[in-house]
Formats: sequence, structure tokens, C-alpha cells
Amino acid sequence: MGHFATGVTIVAGMEAGEPLGFTAQSFHSLSMDPPLILVCPSKTVSSWPRIRTAGKFCVSILGRDQEALCMTFASKTLDKFADAPWAPAPVTGSPMLDSAMAWIDCELDAEHDGGDHTVVVGRVVDVEINEDAPPPLLFYRAGFGRFES
Repeated sequence: MGHFATGVTIVAGMEAGEPLGFTAQSFHSLSMDPPLILVCPSKTVSSWPRIRTAGKFCVSILGRDQEALCMTFASKTLDKFADAPWAPAPVTGSPMLDSAMAWIDCELDAEHDGGDHTVVVGRVVDVEINEDAPPPLLFYRAGFGRFES
């Protein structure tokens, strides 16, 4: 599967007033009507069950200069938001990372078993685009790449 290039996202939510999140490259648009997205966190991701409880989350799409942010959110670091400025998403209040390319604010629509991953369907309630952001960060064969236009 590593021969398929993907974008890189951070999925974030709130628990007891504190932000939490994880890196996910298994992210896709699922439906336009109704607007749905799909994200597949590994079952080893400790923050997803806590985000699930809130029933809402925001997906931040990372730009090519955000490798360090990707690695922080992929780690077991406790305070992943220490160097990641964010604002609450307008609809759900979930964390939107300030410097992301785009944000997709979601409410949890469904969950399905996907082997060693959980298949999460999010109902899109808002989308925002950062017109000043650089091109996307890509992940390919266990490394990062960049899209040059």
C-alpha cells in the first residue's frame, strides 16, 4: 500500500475542554450528497476513542512545510498542541490548526470495523480553505514528498 501517495491530515477533537488529535493519511472524500468524508484511524490510536465520545471532529489538511507537525501528531507526545496554534471550528468547536491548507469540520456519522483500523464516516458541516497556504504535504513509501505546480 505504500506505493500509493496520499495527502496528510490531522484529525482533532475536544475532551473536557482540552484539544487532542492524531495524524491520518487514510482520509478520503466519500460522498457529495450528503457531504461525507472517511478517515481510518488505527485501533492503536489512543485519541480516537476520546474524540469519538464528543461526536464531532475537524480534519486539518497539511501543507508541504508541515512535516514536523505531522510527526508530532503521529507521536505519543502528550501535549501535541503545544506548538500548534489552533482556533475552534465555527460549527463544532473542534480544533482547526491555524496553518493548515484547509479544514473540514465534521459530526460523527458512522463507524465500522476495518480490521486493524476503524472506518469513520464524518458528516461535513463546514469547510474552510486557506488561500495563502502552500501546496499539500504528501506521504509516499514511508517518506514525505511535495507537489510542485
